[in-house]
Amino acid sequence: MEVWHHALEEAPAAGPLVVTLGNFDGVHAGHRELLRAAAARARALGLRAAVVTFDPHPTVVVAPERRPKLLMTLAQRLAAFEAEGMDLAWVIPFSRLFSELSPEAFLHQLRRALAPAELHVGRAFCFGRDRRGDVATLEAWGEAHACRVHTLALKAADGGRLSSTRIREALDRGEVEAAAALLGHPYALTGVVVEGDRRGRHLGFPTANLAWEQEQLPAHGVYVTQSLCPHHGEPRMGLTNVGEKPTFEGKRLTVETHLPDFEGDLYGARLELRFLHRLRGEAKFASVDALRDQIEKDVAQGRAWWAANQG
Repeated sequence: MEVWHHALEEAPAAGPLVVTLGNFDGVHAGHRELLRAAAARARALGLRAAVVTFDPHPTVVVAPERRPKLLMTLAQRLAAFEAEGMDLAWVIPFSRLFSELSPEAFLHQLRRALAPAELHVGRAFCFGRDRRGDVATLEAWGEAHACRVHTLALKAADGGRLSSTRIREALDRGEVEAAAALLGHPYALTGVVVEGDRRGRHLGFPTANLAWEQEQLPAHGVYVTQSLCPHHGEPRMGLTNVGEKPTFEGKRLTVETHLPDFEGDLYGARLELRFLHRLRGEAKFASVDALRDQIEKDVAQGRAWWAANQG
């Protein structure tokens, strides 16, 4: 997949293409449906499919006080775009100046660069200064410029709204299975394994301490995770603790994963943790022995859940 990081007015002319637009935080199930529809139409028309997105997230620039905790890194978004059949991803740098563009000015530059044969957007898509542009704006523009506009209502399987905000709310409650249903895949943290305080090793349960890259974390607690580490074999079960280790009067937030039956050194390795199931919330134990006993129970419960659901 070709990737652009051009400002709007600096992009080369590459059209005609079938184009989809959006922030795509999380690239949830509705986003994927939209991307697949655009890719399918591009193949049917003998054209390339392009996705136009923005970085940083617009609220970082226009309303930093209410910026969301992002679900994905840009690298994760780009990988998801490629997996759904995009041939080109145009990441437009979002700035204060860009936010002041009128919808008409944005569409003029979009047409110059991509010459869209079709546009595919979510039904609630808004763009341009003060979000003045909407689907009606696109449809009127499309009619004037021989560009068909397709819209998709982003609805969850339960009939409720399908949005990145709803996914964040589920993760804030520790409901990782509900988040996975909305995403269409388990929520994942990625990063490099760094050295921790080695308390897990002293307890008999060594852990990989993740320097995570995402902004959104699941609620504090213990989770069954699927751990993927390049060059270390197949994905394996992990028990991941998100929290501050209150038994040890911890004040620093950590993401630590115990990999039962794993022997090896993961320091410096890239790790992906997919959150599958929450076992319990974070708790403070009266003694180290009580904590060790609970971890033994967590491992047993994690193995049982994994055998029943991942076997």
